[in-house]
Amino acid sequence: MTLIAVLDYGIGNLRSAQKALEHVGADARLTADPGLIRDAAGVVLPGVGAFGRCMQALRASGLDAMAHEVVDTGRPFLGICIGMQLLFEASEESPEEPGLGILPGSVRLLPEGVKRPQMQWNLLERRGDPALLAGAPDPAWAYFVHSYAADTDDAIVTSTCDYGGPVVASVARGNVWATQFHPEKSGRTGLAALAAFVAAAEEGRL
Repeated sequence: MTLIAVLDYGIGNLRSAQKALEHVGADARLTADPGLIRDAAGVVLPGVGAFGRCMQALRASGLDAMAHEVVDTGRPFLGICIGMQLLFEASEESPEEPGLGILPGSVRLLPEGVKRPQMQWNLLERRGDPALLAGAPDPAWAYFVHSYAADTDDAIVTSTCDYGGPVVASVARGNVWATQFHPEKSGRTGLAALAAFVAAAEEGRL
């Protein structure tokens, strides 16, 4: 089975992502061990809660440096929910806490006039032909729980959902994929996305 490292920085329900990856056939390990992370074919950064608290915990664990190392070596890397948001440069939720800066842009509060958080199933609108959603059903529904969303370069956006206007639901650049929705809670769509990531990790490409 393909070894996937799920970064364990001690915050949120990280085990749910691990279990979903196991469900699609990966040897998923929840770990903070640099050696195991370096041995993994792919690495996943999940996250729930507040941007600042998650970023602080990631830095305290030293896994911020590991995330950069994995991305720099070209191995497949997947950010999920807050894990996606941490990949950007900053967030309005915690302006004093810089993000990883792996992806361009920042994270902003969902627009006025909508309930925050968005806590519901929503329809994904694909942009182009995203590999992450290649095996997903059409229409593809996904489950969201968030009050903030990425404001980034349109060129890296692979899907959006409509919530008071278009909201970034997933992005991809090089060896980095990320989803604002929770794949582990998104039924067939989510499992297809995780299976696509595992298959890409096994092949050594994204």
